[in-house]
Amino acid sequence: MVERSDRPRIVLAGSVGSTRRTLAALIRHRLNVVGVLGLRVEKSANVSGYARLDDLANAASIPYAEFDNINTPETIAMVQEWSPDVLFVVGLSQLVGPELLALPHLGCVGFHPTHLPEGRGRAPVAWLTMENRPGAATFFVMDEGADSGPILAQEPFEVTGQDYASDVIRKLEDAIDVALDRWLPHLNAGEWEPLPQDDRKATYYGRRSPSDGLIDWNRPAREILALVRATSHPHPGAYTYAGGEKMIIWKASLEKTIPYRGVPGRILVVDEHKGFLVQTGDGLLWLEQVEAVTVGESRPELRLGMKLGYVVEDEINKLAKRIQILEERLSRLENEGREKT
Repeated sequence: MVERSDRPRIVLAGSVGSTRRTLAALIRHRLNVVGVLGLRVEKSANVSGYARLDDLANAASIPYAEFDNINTPETIAMVQEWSPDVLFVVGLSQLVGPELLALPHLGCVGFHPTHLPEGRGRAPVAWLTMENRPGAATFFVMDEGADSGPILAQEPFEVTGQDYASDVIRKLEDAIDVALDRWLPHLNAGEWEPLPQDDRKATYYGRRSPSDGLIDWNRPAREILALVRATSHPHPGAYTYAGGEKMIIWKASLEKTIPYRGVPGRILVVDEHKGFLVQTGDGLLWLEQVEAVTVGESRPELRLGMKLGYVVEDEINKLAKRIQILEERLSRLENEGREKT
């Protein structure tokens, strides 16, 4: 049986930069951290901004273990053995099951980068970046809802139209420090006073997938730029196609002075310093940082006059002709086979 003390026993679980920032703050404020759970690196392929925790835990002599799924019996048994008063779950895309939620004596602390109750749900950093909406480092008591539990600490930060996803994450991490520096001394003293959210003000974000980064060049330049900013590092990136290959656009900017007009998606100017000037459905956009995703040895190059993306009707027509050719060849082979027999 684990002996209890006046200082709350803390366990932390997570897998990204915000998790690491939280652990550093817990150590800095000398909380009684009795265990750390990190997502196994083999399971990190689809985790944006994955971060290891073992070095911080080991340096502070805190027991450390890794997991594939936080709800497995083995992981639950380990948390039960650590007997936490508070379980921090920060930066983990896996849902925490009711059995694990019920283990801590005080509760599970979740984290969300929006000004809850606004912006509950999925992919909040991408949505905040795209919409230029203020965020907040918010720590709350987890329940069976989606980011709906009472709030323990909340520190707002601004998001501007010049911010990329990585800029928002840096602002978020700074806000995490401020929020935890203010709240953790109270937690260390045994204070636990969460404030309920106002569900009437709740808004929700839906999930995003890498395919949502596909650029539609018929959209206005401002919308495309917002997509580029929101999906840039550490996210998979906004993308288009050129010469049959995928091209990721990591950085872009609006052009407001050059008096050009062209077909949406066509490269109008190539500048060795500024990049590639592309016409959109409304306005011009400089593609400043482009990465070609090549399968073979050939590396496609963007050039003046090239049209980005696909024209669906043309591609369907090409496929229809290829199918017709294949059907004619198959018909000839079948006829030749019958003649031989």
